[in-house]
Amino acid sequence: SRATAYRYLAEGIAVLAARRPDLHEALRRAAADGWAFVILDGKLFDCDRVTETVSSVKGDSIDAWYSGKHHDFGANIQAIMLPNGLPIWTAEAMPGHLHDLTCARNLHITAALNWAAAELDLPTLADSGYEGAGHGIKTPVKQPADGKPLALANRSVNRLLRGLRWQGERGFAILVGRWKTLRHTTISPRKIGDVIAAALHLTHFEYRYLNESC
Repeated sequence: SRATAYRYLAEGIAVLAARRPDLHEALRRAAADGWAFVILDGKLFDCDRVTETVSSVKGDSIDAWYSGKHHDFGANIQAIMLPNGLPIWTAEAMPGHLHDLTCARNLHITAALNWAAAELDLPTLADSGYEGAGHGIKTPVKQPADGKPLALANRSVNRLLRGLRWQGERGFAILVGRWKTLRHTTISPRKIGDVIAAALHLTHFEYRYLNESC
């Protein structure tokens, strides 16, 4: 029956999602494999309209899963990628109205990445949305508020960061391009994180990136 099929599907997703590596474990492996850095990025995964509301910082009632930046409903997913673009870890789903930095802090991702920079000599590259995340997370220098041009040294740093980060930002494209179900979902957005974690495990199987124990 249809109910049995959905139950089997949910059980399969739960089993695969449970194989998601711990963030510290994923960072240790990246360092052990000799990578010089990792990339942090976030993406809004599209879903149907959700009626759940929360209070904004101004006290107004807003849609929890609506992103004003993307003008769409969805779940915010944070991910860690290798410099070659392979995603090695994905976080649980967060409401779409939250910014990337807020999600990364609430899920203790920034703490783990700063630890990796200090203990594993594994810094993280990220876009300007993560400015202020910590010493171990390198972000571009923003344009001065007074309109003056950036110094040559800062422009050089920004260009270098873009040149190193762009390949890693393929991580979400790898997942969405391979798994059609991630392009739009009709399930509860809170479950999107498990679906992506299951897709990540299968992607690691295809790329032969699984640990021997898996």
